[in-house]
Amino acid sequence: MKRTFVRILTCIIVISILMVPVYIIAGGKINLNTATLEELTNLKGVGPAIAQRIIDYRDNYGPFENIEDLMKVKGIGQKIFDANKDIITVE
Repeated sequence: MKRTFVRILTCIIVISILMVPVYIIAGGKINLNTATLEELTNLKGVGPAIAQRIIDYRDNYGPFENIEDLMKVKGIGQKIFDANKDIITVE
């Protein structure tokens, strides 16, 4: 029983580590003005639908001027912004 628990826990840890995006490990940030849909879905609380809204927003209104502009996108509120503000940029 104990071995099974340890194996399951080990698998969970390994999978969690593998799911961490490489650019976060490397210390990079996601540029809201150039990120692809796939890159944007790596943000906390952002799935494909919201990622597409981010892309649509920048296509319609131009580049984001500051990271706080992300909250102008439907579906992005203070909670999602706060969860991601340290890993996003507009440079």
